[in-house]
Amino acid sequence: MERIVYGEASEGLLTALEYLTSIPAWYLATSVDGQPHVRPFSFAAVQDNKLWFCTATTKDVWDELLINQRFEATAWWPGHGWLILRGVAGLEDRACPEIREAGWRHLEGLSERYEGPDDPTLVFFSVEEPHAWICDHDEWKPLDL
Repeated sequence: MERIVYGEASEGLLTALEYLTSIPAWYLATSVDGQPHVRPFSFAAVQDNKLWFCTATTKDVWDELLINQRFEATAWWPGHGWLILRGVAGLEDRACPEIREAGWRHLEGLSERYEGPDDPTLVFFSVEEPHAWICDHDEWKPLDL
């Protein structure tokens, strides 16, 4: 997947983005009422030194994030170890037009259908309070996000 970056981006943030965009899918977990929920995701972009993900207001993950904004994501990039990313979903959709276009095109490529990048069911959320590590079997290296 193309690495989409608008504005400033720290080296650690670019590393996290590389892990999320170098593989076909990564996994995002939410938790509601003590029950974890995990599902594949595949779109990530950086805008103004924040990661942004997209989903739809019609999906369970969005309803779960409305209840509990805390999430964790992981991505295993063969030969490079894996990424663990923890954060809080910033639910105010402030994605720029270029990221909205890229996210919409990406989801359309997965056979999801929307009326365009400004479809009201298409929603983008930022990663707030991020903590991330690049891991292997011996070590967790923190990323400076």
